[in-house]
Amino acid sequence: MPFHSQEMLEQWLEEFAALGYSISERVKVIPQDGADGRDTGLIALNLLDSMTLTYLQPEPLGSIHWGITFEARETDLKMNAGRTLELSAELAMVSILCTFLQTKSLAEVEVEAGSVDPEALGL
Repeated sequence: MPFHSQEMLEQWLEEFAALGYSISERVKVIPQDGADGRDTGLIALNLLDSMTLTYLQPEPLGSIHWGITFEARETDLKMNAGRTLELSAELAMVSILCTFLQTKSLAEVEVEAGSVDPEALGL
């Protein structure tokens, strides 16, 4: 089962941005206590100024599969067409980031299992 430390996730976010993806400055790795007290990380952001907390994490925890959670809102959100377009671009970035994190997790598992050479993956 892969373990994603806060430090590892911060490195992955830097790598994602270095690949040329437009990443929101609001994307942050925040501390999350693991089941056994290890320092794990959770990737979170507030989408635009909608005050909708969104976070990415392995689903289920410890899995190589990543999911995106949009927390419930107490109030309706109304946007004009321009803001909705900006939100759609940010949602596209979150979707691509989720896929990137899942790919990185799979690569880590394969390296740990010895089924692939870390240098072949650029690790």
